[in-house]
Amino acid sequence: MKAQPPLKSKRLILRPFSLDDSADVKRLAGERVIAENTFSVPYPYASGAAEEWISKHQHQYAQNEAVVFAITLAETKTLIGSVSLMNIAQEHENAELGYWIGIPFWQRGYCTEAVVTILKFGFESLKLHRIYAVHYTENIASGKVLVKSGMTHEGSI
Repeated sequence: MKAQPPLKSKRLILRPFSLDDSADVKRLAGERVIAENTFSVPYPYASGAAEEWISKHQHQYAQNEAVVFAITLAETKTLIGSVSLMNIAQEHENAELGYWIGIPFWQRGYCTEAVVTILKFGFESLKLHRIYAVHYTENIASGKVLVKSGMTHEGSI
């Protein structure tokens, strides 16, 4: 089975999640404001949900369905969030970008740095032609991450 490679940027290491990350995922992603500002993070974050979510990643990567990275600080290895390419459609050469960052790490540019890193991976390594993302219009910070990362706004509903 092919191994998911780690990715590095100036301040971050994006690496595959391990079950050892479960408690941090539940703590960081389990905040109500994270669920209110993302499309796929549940609230409340049920016991065992982090383990179940993490346990699917390797299979999804092996099947070219998704690639999910733990965002960690390069200096301390601290887990701060997640960034992913989901719904990978090889026949259409596209995927959907998703991400969340734990509240203590907001407004430091980490999310933009992680998104830029995974976009490069998606285009160069996965040979995708298009990567798209959606965000709640009320989540202005998420929209700014997409713009700063070089993505183009296509429409709103």
